[in-house]
Amino acid sequence: MQNGQPKSKSDKKPVINKQSLSYSLDDGIGHRARIGIIALPDDQTIEHELRMIFDLPGVACFVNRLPCDATISPDSLKAMESEILRAASLILPDLSVDVMAFGCTSGSLFIGSKKVHELIHKAHTHTVCTTPIEAATAALEALKARRIALITPYADEINQRLREHLRLNRFEVPAMGSWNEPVDAKVGRISPESIREAVVDLGRSDRVDTVFISCTNLRALSILEELENELDKPVISSNQALGWHCLRLAGINDSLPQYGRLLGQPIS
Repeated sequence: MQNGQPKSKSDKKPVINKQSLSYSLDDGIGHRARIGIIALPDDQTIEHELRMIFDLPGVACFVNRLPCDATISPDSLKAMESEILRAASLILPDLSVDVMAFGCTSGSLFIGSKKVHELIHKAHTHTVCTTPIEAATAALEALKARRIALITPYADEINQRLREHLRLNRFEVPAMGSWNEPVDAKVGRISPESIREAVVDLGRSDRVDTVFISCTNLRALSILEELENELDKPVISSNQALGWHCLRLAGINDSLPQYGRLLGQPIS
């Protein structure tokens, strides 16, 4: 009795109380591949779409986000460099990560993939690294693309930098279009129907053989197969290319044709 009240059942000690239970360890989640993703704070799409691609037995995706200005500009993209190491260090710090990706196409363009790799390797020495710009370049090579229709949400200064990157990698860019939307939270709300209209408009030209939808925040993955059937041309997106590159770098060669032709390709 306490203050005249009987003790409740929850106050009683358990009848059985075993401590230091025996256990065994297995390979855990991601026994085929653990993939780390560093994402932007307002990116509503990358995690959702990559988890669709990585929905394979033994493949696991672990995401952390880094601070970034809400308005995307060359300066805000470059500023993310100082946050990459911290973000990488908080993804499974006591476990091995097979592949780690910095999830921003334009950010990796302005910071440089080499610098991104450097920073990630300070946290995860032995992991294989990639970025959307590397993944897209490798994807275009794997598809034997040469004349690209480029579609982005970026301001023109970023678009021109991206176009020049593609040209330096021996791709022509005879067609391009942009929504010129600098606010990343709005980019994630551009409808798949708007994306479809832009892809069909630019992609139907005889001057292009492939369409590249650049930006991890654009919701394109679910419509890529439909667009390829309509245009009879490969259509790739940043998330599709990044997911494909992460899987192939991890030695996962499963084919996922429901997400476009690229997901049936090996790395060239």
